[in-house]
Amino acid sequence: MKLPESAHTSRPWRIHELAPEFAVHDVWVLPTPGGAGELSRLVEAIFGGGFPRKAPLVVRFLWQARWTLGALFGWDDEAGGLGTRVTPLRDRLPDELLAASSDPGVDTYPFSPIYQLRDEFAAELANRTVHTVMHLGWVPDGAGGYRGQMAVLVKPNGRLGSLYMAAIDPLRRYVVYPALLRLIERQWRATAPAKGTS
Repeated sequence: MKLPESAHTSRPWRIHELAPEFAVHDVWVLPTPGGAGELSRLVEAIFGGGFPRKAPLVVRFLWQARWTLGALFGWDDEAGGLGTRVTPLRDRLPDELLAASSDPGVDTYPFSPIYQLRDEFAAELANRTVHTVMHLGWVPDGAGGYRGQMAVLVKPNGRLGSLYMAAIDPLRRYVVYPALLRLIERQWRATAPAKGTS
């Protein structure tokens, strides 16, 4: 389920101070009911879930089309990425946040981790169209449990980036994200601890 931007902006996430120039594009409830302290499991469910390889055919097609266009137009070359066109947000981490951050313990490609705390994870990706952040939060669900919440933050790269985001907006919201959420839900259920174990 899509949430208003305030579901992300009203919380005291550390990403706010690191990326104030990024716009919030989407905030989603993740179908991942659980207990306190399960953010690491959520990160593993997302990045270890085989997306887009295990996504529906239409999403795999769109994903491949995007990478093909990127290769054709040079959107994804090394000179347009992190550490070249843009400075990684990880370089902005204050010492105390860097010290508190843990390793996600899973390959987050094509994203690069920024930090992971007990209830917050952020990773970034940059190319010639955008600099974007995937932010995951582990939040109370209002019924005594917890659940995941995902926000996508974007800083377009000039006119090209703005046009690109406008062009992919319907596909992102109505095709890619719903498929990703279904995959996350399946992976979350598949990795649930056996009853009676901690």
